[in-house]
Amino acid sequence: MKTITTTADLAQFCEEAARHDYVTVDTEFLRERTYYSKLCLVQLAMPGTDDSNAVLVDPLADGISLEPLYDLFRDTSVVKVFHAARQDLEIFYVDAKVFPEPLFDTQVAAMVCGFGEQVGYETLVRKIAHESLDKTSRFTDWSRRPLTDAQKTYALADVTHLRQIYEFLARKLEQTGRARWVAEELETLLSPDTYVTQPQDAWKRVKTRTNSPKFLAIVRELAAFREDYARTRNIPRNRVFKDDALVELASLKPSNGEELNRARLLLREARKGEIAEGILKAVAAGVACKAADMPQPDRKRDKLQVNPALADLLRVLLKAKTESAGVAAKLIASASDLDMLSAGERDVQALRGWRHEVFGADALLLCEGKIALAADGTDVKAVKV
Repeated sequence: MKTITTTADLAQFCEEAARHDYVTVDTEFLRERTYYSKLCLVQLAMPGTDDSNAVLVDPLADGISLEPLYDLFRDTSVVKVFHAARQDLEIFYVDAKVFPEPLFDTQVAAMVCGFGEQVGYETLVRKIAHESLDKTSRFTDWSRRPLTDAQKTYALADVTHLRQIYEFLARKLEQTGRARWVAEELETLLSPDTYVTQPQDAWKRVKTRTNSPKFLAIVRELAAFREDYARTRNIPRNRVFKDDALVELASLKPSNGEELNRARLLLREARKGEIAEGILKAVAAGVACKAADMPQPDRKRDKLQVNPALADLLRVLLKAKTESAGVAAKLIASASDLDMLSAGERDVQALRGWRHEVFGADALLLCEGKIALAADGTDVKAVKV
């Protein structure tokens, strides 16, 4: 198996790959000790049935540039095939502000083709390629050099079997006319907003039991400080302070070092220096926040008049429709979507795009009382009232 360590060799491979209809791609990375993922390996394979058209690319090699790979990503004549692409795409977007287009994600395609929800690569290898994977190298340290033969074998398998999986799923999508469904699902993955967290929005990811605007103002300032501090120093958010400590600080509202030290959940490193200073400034800013500028929790959900019986019927309809269509229910609607539909809301994912064809149209009719559900003993069907 070949490992590419120079820009010239990478350019040669990418030039050859550009002559094919598709190339399969995967990465190995570390994120435990950094804010941004550290790219440690890139795996690439051109169409074929063995390892001869597959390579490993070492982004940690001295002097290597990934620009030839990014040029291939920009080449719209070549489909770039990933499995569960989100984290891979984040790495490439952060590094070079580039997305692989056109993109094909076999996990999304498998969900559309009836393989269940968030199906894993190993499952697809077994069911489509009729092979098994050795996963013993999965959690190894990919930043250490040299890589072992076991690591290389494991990494290469992530793109060689992917070729057969892609070809199978692409054919099935063409036969069923569902390629458009996958394309719609991938729009989110190809949006920069998916990978950029603004410090002032970081509070929205913190779970709290209190929705008081004054309390949330302090949470917002603490989360913004943590996000900015972690990002500029490329360290994990939890290395600054964890969510439970953040919530505790918002409750305590420390105004000086002595009060700060009363926090039970705060790491020792955060009780002094820049982090301590940043915490106190953030708390002060949150306390001083004017009422008009305080975060307002989304109370729309709390005010919903959910119809439990109708929500249950929608769940039955969703199960029947998705089983009949052979598509993962998770792609169509969440439990929250169904509750909102039953409460009269119509701005939900389940009614948009291709989902409307599978489920949305009948869901609306059911909500409006124009159809009912009937069981024949083996199946549930919608019937006109």
